[in-house]
Amino acid sequence: MKKTYEIEVDCANCANKMEEAAKATAGVANCVVNFMALKMTVEFAEGADETKVMKEVLKNCRKVEDDCEIFF
Repeated sequence: MKKTYEIEVDCANCANKMEEAAKATAGVANCVVNFMALKMTVEFAEGADETKVMKEVLKNCRKVEDDCEIFF
């Protein structure tokens, strides 16, 4: 399943860091961050709990960019 979320991030480099952090999160099959549109598209692994995974994605993204936000 794929889902798109609005994000808040300050620069393209930070958006790239968020994408890599999301991809490294358990339950995420793939992730693409579009800095210009301020959107994150997440493809979840089969059987993954979307809410739990996104909480972990946000936690991991904040490790690399502490003032980022994902609206889910």
